[in-house]
Amino acid sequence: MKKLKHEAELIKAAISAGVKYAEDRGAAVFEPTDSQSEKILYLYRLFVHDKLIQPMPEDQVSQQSMRHKLALWYAKQLPKDHPLLK
Repeated sequence: MKKLKHEAELIKAAISAGVKYAEDRGAAVFEPTDSQSEKILYLYRLFVHDKLIQPMPEDQVSQQSMRHKLALWYAKQLPKDHPLLK
């Protein structure tokens, strides 16, 4: 798994966009006390369920791999000339 250049920033943006997606869809209500790892796990499962991202084999699912998948998902939503993709 190749690390993205601006993966930390992409993760933060992906979580924000994912939380908005989940709440707009009516699938979840996130509390300010929810940890980042809880949000990542929930968003990964939701995106797999909605077929927005490809599922990984269960034995390969980890916090790091889910973060990477969410960062890739968000990177694909951005325009080609976005600063986070350079």
